[in-house]
Amino acid sequence: MAAGSVTPPPLHGPTAKEKKYDRQLRLWAASGQQALEDAHVLLLNSGSGVVGVETLKNLVLPGVGHFTIVDDHTVGDEDLGVNFFLEEQSLGQWRANECCKFLQELNPEVKGHAVRKSIATFIAETNLSQYTLILLIAPIPRKTLLEVSDISWQRGIPLVYIHSVGFYAHFSLQLSPSFPIIDTHPDPSSSQDIRLLAPWEELVDYARAQTKDIDRLSDHDHGHVPYLLLLLHYLEGWKGEHDGKYPENYKEKDALRSKVRAGARTDNPEGGEENYDEAVGAVLKSLNAPSIPSGLKDIFAEEECRHPQQSSSNFWIIAHAIALFVEANDLLPLPGAIPDMKAQSKDYIALQTLYRAKARSDLASVTHTVRSLESRLARKTTIDGKEIEAFCKGAAFVKLVRGRKLLTAGGEEPFADRTSWAAREMDDEESLFPILVALMALDSATDKIEPITSARDLLTRSATDTFTTTMAAHVSATLSALSASNAQLDLEAVEERTARVVEELQRSGSVELHNISALAGGVVAQEIIKVITKQYVPVDNTCVIDGIQSKSAVFRL
Repeated sequence: MAAGSVTPPPLHGPTAKEKKYDRQLRLWAASGQQALEDAHVLLLNSGSGVVGVETLKNLVLPGVGHFTIVDDHTVGDEDLGVNFFLEEQSLGQWRANECCKFLQELNPEVKGHAVRKSIATFIAETNLSQYTLILLIAPIPRKTLLEVSDISWQRGIPLVYIHSVGFYAHFSLQLSPSFPIIDTHPDPSSSQDIRLLAPWEELVDYARAQTKDIDRLSDHDHGHVPYLLLLLHYLEGWKGEHDGKYPENYKEKDALRSKVRAGARTDNPEGGEENYDEAVGAVLKSLNAPSIPSGLKDIFAEEECRHPQQSSSNFWIIAHAIALFVEANDLLPLPGAIPDMKAQSKDYIALQTLYRAKARSDLASVTHTVRSLESRLARKTTIDGKEIEAFCKGAAFVKLVRGRKLLTAGGEEPFADRTSWAAREMDDEESLFPILVALMALDSATDKIEPITSARDLLTRSATDTFTTTMAAHVSATLSALSASNAQLDLEAVEERTARVVEELQRSGSVELHNISALAGGVVAQEIIKVITKQYVPVDNTCVIDGIQSKSAVFRL
């Protein structure tokens, strides 16, 4: 080795965990994975219990930290035919413990716990605040369902209520009244903010310096001027010819596009220039005046944003600061990212540096407002700077989900303030809403019988005349209420469609089919991961799956 040479440091490849979770880390990054590993999911299992276990399977595989199964049923012959997390030796054993054992084999890093108690006893004796999210599986007595719903609502614990019966499945997601999602993962092509119609001083000066002698540039340099700078150059010329105004409509933008196209050099081996092609293509999609999305305006208008309190969540503190920034600048904080483009490396880096510097400046302004507000409200903890930065970068795509309590069978008004909407939905012959009505009728009938001890017990009892009559009475009462709110409702056709669903539920014996429960479990787990990581936008708030037609639908109830 030559004297004075320095041995380069060894290269470190991905860790074992990064290799194991490589694909999902690309979806929700290290922050999302950490949130998942910190989570503790509670499964309150009943009935056949398959859809709950299948949901856990799809949480265990990506590495949820802990799960707890509450289930006092023992394994019977009927369980072996539908639950793939049981084996023949499981017969007569405690179902929760057997499922827990086999689930943990999928991912030894996940910690599973089993509790042999009835759901009613467990919630009476346990502080549910220790759990990140609760899964509640039908059939369940209405009293217990309401208790779990109330506790979850009061303590801000997300709750998922799931049915899987025959070829049909349903789940409802109960979130807190204010559930914000900062990282919604918008389409990158629609999320870039390059401010061509609202450039700041440093960007304008740089564009002028780079394009002042554009016609004298060599072919190489001319073909590598970043298209952002080309557009700023031609926009400045346009403004000089149009009383300082930017192109406002399609005709004017098309005229500008022609000017840009005419500026390209064609007397070269390529017969054109790629950077000019990029500029021409960007005229229509990029020359739009910056605006504040309507969803964000709604957030700014909320009382929690206009008058934050000491107890307000971090979301409302940052939202208030950004609202003040918008009020002062008529713009959102700049995200700071720019798209790929034809350019020399030094020019692209210089342009990227300009955008990042502006983004840091905007972030500093918002952060200063946040710190001042924290001081004024005498908050005991300060908001992490990374959280403020994430909000500033994604402000245009922030989503605020207004959670609602679970809608349960047995209330005086079947769909409360959504009755008129529900009547219109029922009148649509393609709608899956009759499935939801039938499943609520199933809940009503199940609530009238003694506690169910096994899937066989449910199968036997659901075949009785009393069970069938109770379902029919619930459907009739629901349809009558909907008809009263909409005189145009074709009641006869709606009754016929709903009766077909009820008949299918009764034919299935009110028990689960593994393939439908596996499908539903995958869908539910996907929504749970969105809730736990607070990334992507979850279902709001009810989803129905029709395994016969291979269709699904989402309703807000």
